[in-house]
Amino acid sequence: MTNTVLQLDNVEFRRNRRVIITDVNLTINAGERWVLFGPNGIGKSTAVGMLATRTFPSEGRVFILGHQLGKYDVFKLRTRIGLASADLGRQFPEFEDPLDAVVTGLSAVTGRWRDTYTQEEYARARQLLRDFHVSYLEGKEMWRLSEGERTRVLIARALMGDPELLIMDEPTTGLDLGGREQVMRTLSRIGEENSERAVVLVTHRLEEIPAGFDHIAIMGRKPIPAEDATEAGVDSMGNPGAGTIVYTGSLENGLTDKRLSELFGMPIEVQHTHGRWTAYAV
Repeated sequence: MTNTVLQLDNVEFRRNRRVIITDVNLTINAGERWVLFGPNGIGKSTAVGMLATRTFPSEGRVFILGHQLGKYDVFKLRTRIGLASADLGRQFPEFEDPLDAVVTGLSAVTGRWRDTYTQEEYARARQLLRDFHVSYLEGKEMWRLSEGERTRVLIARALMGDPELLIMDEPTTGLDLGGREQVMRTLSRIGEENSERAVVLVTHRLEEIPAGFDHIAIMGRKPIPAEDATEAGVDSMGNPGAGTIVYTGSLENGLTDKRLSELFGMPIEVQHTHGRWTAYAV
């Protein structure tokens, strides 16, 4: 029997009366490796907020690890979800030790207050920092970290609790070429591992899709009805159409020249070589 980890049914999210995403439908099963792809500003981070139990839908239903969002204790769910995102990174106390930022992934809290952890748990946190080549950060303070260092600490934290669901929102943001490739190697190992963990990688860059990820959900804009659209294609308030999922399936069938050209409004050529994806305007 298929074990469904994530399910979004006709989800809509509104903020200040503006529809941000609408008609979002997605099902992710245990062991699957998904990419959530789309242009900037399309609503990917809003969707991630729901997947990570940080945001609730205005309409529709979201099921996570067998429980409907809004009808179950989200704090119990969060200990089963590994999340790495820039928004989460901004929630840590400025003087937090990066080692504590990693180990507190076990309890899904930001800031080690009165929580206590075992030596074995700290040993695992240190190993994760070594895996991402940032073990030298132990004893420093989060506010002093570069964007790239912070990104790697957050990914280590996301893996700390061996989560059933792993969500990584733009995990290579702020990394230089060397740092990006180090993280890509680790992400490829995660993608290719034989486990029941469901993984969702959010990106707007094809080049940052690691090996082992074989499902993709592509987000685009829902057209504004002709009677409500201005000549510029926006509504009367100047807002573009709401984001929605326009394709789900394999990467090979999703990442086509035609589909990406329509998505970005220019001729795009997609290439897949040496296990990596790239795209160029032509």
